[in-house]
Amino acid sequence: MEEAIQKADTLIEALGWIRRFRDKITVIKLGGSVLEHEQALRHVLLDIVFMETVGMRPVVVHGGGAAIDRAMDAAGLVPRKIRGRRYTDEATLKIVEQVLGYEMNERLAAQIEELGGRAMPLNFRTTNVLFGERLTLTDEDGQPLDLGHVGRVTRVDRTTIENLCYAGQVPVIPSLALDEQTGGKLNINADTAATAVAQAVGAEKLVYMSDVNGVRRNKHDPDSIIHSLTDREARELIQSGVIDAGMIPKVEACLETLDRGVRKVHIIDGRLRHSLLLEIYTTRGVGTEIVKAP
Repeated sequence: MEEAIQKADTLIEALGWIRRFRDKITVIKLGGSVLEHEQALRHVLLDIVFMETVGMRPVVVHGGGAAIDRAMDAAGLVPRKIRGRRYTDEATLKIVEQVLGYEMNERLAAQIEELGGRAMPLNFRTTNVLFGERLTLTDEDGQPLDLGHVGRVTRVDRTTIENLCYAGQVPVIPSLALDEQTGGKLNINADTAATAVAQAVGAEKLVYMSDVNGVRRNKHDPDSIIHSLTDREARELIQSGVIDAGMIPKVEACLETLDRGVRKVHIIDGRLRHSLLLEIYTTRGVGTEIVKAP
């Protein structure tokens, strides 16, 4: 009986958050750390089905770097990274389109359906919702870097995404775009694709599913997690060196997302069972939320 009462208490705690976020869009970015763990992915997708069932509007944006690397290796191709971006020539683009745009995208939508939800894969074979242009970066001397078919998002088909959400379906979006000028296909960084989608639909939240539990005061101590930060505090932690190395670009992406009008950004460990529900529907949460300072 005591255990049953505790379960009821948990539901009551969740009730306020469920009411608060009903009909609000949350964009969830899925990356390799979750996609490569079958059980972790299943629990994340279950959480997404729960969110949709209680009236939230989840939107999934995904990458798939590890699966692409495996397919390239099988094809005898060696991956190249330039400033953290995958160099994408014609051969690489074909693999990215097949693995990310079709196989992984359609598998994620099918898994959501198998778990009792409704989902729509949004790719080049169904309905594409991301449009872009080639990304131009420069080296230390100011000379342009050739990234191949790598782009940035310039436009998001907001109407299609919102119509699916309000019809009770989960849009599943791969980080690929059509070049509006040439009609060609572009490989997009998944974090920046998720940011563009969140901004376009006026999302209440953007959640980065990571392989760490959030921002820590001591990066080696999971118990030193900081559960809530303002954008100002996050910048101070970067300047002081508390946030360093691989966490810097992720936090900077969060800050850019806030600057673009998204209300809250979360970094959570996608490998923790039901971390998505625990972050959204409990008072304390399990990751780090970053919000705009008043």
